[in-house]
Amino acid sequence: MTLTKIWSAFVIIAFTVGAFRMASGDEKIFNRMVTGKSSDRYDSVFYYALGQPENMGLSASYPDLLKEYGFFATDQPAKAGYLLHDLRSDDSVGYYRSLYPLLKAHTYIGVQSKLIRKVDGVIETAKNAVLDIILPLIGILALFMGFLSVAEKAGGVRLLSKIIWPFFSRIFPDIPKGHPATGHIMMNFSANLLNLDNAATPFGLKAMESLQELNPSKTTASNAQVMFLALHASGLTLIPVTIIAYRSGMGAADPTDIFIPCMIATFAATMAALFIVSFRQRINLLQPVILAWVGGISLLIALLVLYVVKLDASTAQLFSGKLSNGIILMLFVLIVLGGLYKKIDVFDAFVEGAKGGFETAVRIIPYIVGMLIAISLLRTSGSFDVLINGVKQLFAYLGTDTRFVDGLPTALIKPLSGSGARGMMLDTMKTYGVDSFAGRLASVLQGSSDTTFYVVAVYFGSVNIRNTRYAIGSMLLADLVGILTSVWLAYLFFA
Repeated sequence: MTLTKIWSAFVIIAFTVGAFRMASGDEKIFNRMVTGKSSDRYDSVFYYALGQPENMGLSASYPDLLKEYGFFATDQPAKAGYLLHDLRSDDSVGYYRSLYPLLKAHTYIGVQSKLIRKVDGVIETAKNAVLDIILPLIGILALFMGFLSVAEKAGGVRLLSKIIWPFFSRIFPDIPKGHPATGHIMMNFSANLLNLDNAATPFGLKAMESLQELNPSKTTASNAQVMFLALHASGLTLIPVTIIAYRSGMGAADPTDIFIPCMIATFAATMAALFIVSFRQRINLLQPVILAWVGGISLLIALLVLYVVKLDASTAQLFSGKLSNGIILMLFVLIVLGGLYKKIDVFDAFVEGAKGGFETAVRIIPYIVGMLIAISLLRTSGSFDVLINGVKQLFAYLGTDTRFVDGLPTALIKPLSGSGARGMMLDTMKTYGVDSFAGRLASVLQGSSDTTFYVVAVYFGSVNIRNTRYAIGSMLLADLVGILTSVWLAYLFFA
């Protein structure tokens, strides 16, 4: 029910903002919301530049960013609709405005309130949800659920359950000893730690199915399901490979300098999720077994941090690739060897599991499409921009240090859209520079948590859960802890 209210609110807010923009003179806003394509150069405008963006602390590649929003430079003021200037060239603005009274003058920073990224409308979003997300996901789910089926028949999942049981029996007290759900959950957590998103999703969906078997109320989330999803969505990852790759590709002096802050921020979010849900479920975390496991994981993370910080960017990425891909290949080999040792029909077991992966992918299509459509409406209507600009103005009005505000768009969009947050992170690095305070903060925020609403829609949707109880509130609160920790760490490491 909570998800229904939130989804409905997204749609209503997007329409309201779109209607306001229509009334304000944006005649194409509804077209963009329904049929717009990110590849279209609709509403392209030209601007005449005075001064340099660098004079306002922006990146030298700032004009390239403006192009992505349909703003193109021209050397003929008569053709321009906007006059962009830095504060040093303010004296020349009046002169050009007197010659060309239709010019709209903005500083390079001020024009950001006019920028709306070209994104797909609901029609294209619905099509791309199937073409770009579901179809690839079918193959991935079939692959990993096939191997998972072999592991279950060979007893590997049961063995993993026994190893992790002392810890899981404390934080998942409703799961019986030896139940396969503990093994599925552990495999999901392990895939997340190694930044193996493709493996984490199939294992996570399988974990939800296993937990649903124990759920006495099939339409209401159980305690175990809430705990699992909150910990999963906190996104604990050992090495933020993709973020390091983006920073390296954009020419960062040290692409891995965000590694330690990312690690600490995501660990803080995970611990927050554990404490918040445990408080709601009245689980005592001060038990020796829990403290030992949490302490052991903390030590492992600390040792990995100490090792990776000594590596350069290319070596760190190479190490991460070897670690994650090597482990997944080794896992496949061990599963096959275990199946042969137990004398089961390995290929038939794989095919049986792969069929389940296909069925799961088809079952979650409506949930993925529904959530992505609501997010598309928010983005194309400009609702995200209204929120972001409002936050900027609020902190500026309060007179606080506003450097962190430029990195906040990534955090504000992350619970709603992973691709949207990634786009905001890249925009921030292009706007202010990849090694700027805002650029580094956006990178840390991108790695501090997962996409809450998307995760809720897909995972609960896969088992037809309607009442998510306090799951969304707990996950958003953990996200907030991750955001606050990220901002603090950015000032500690980069200010």
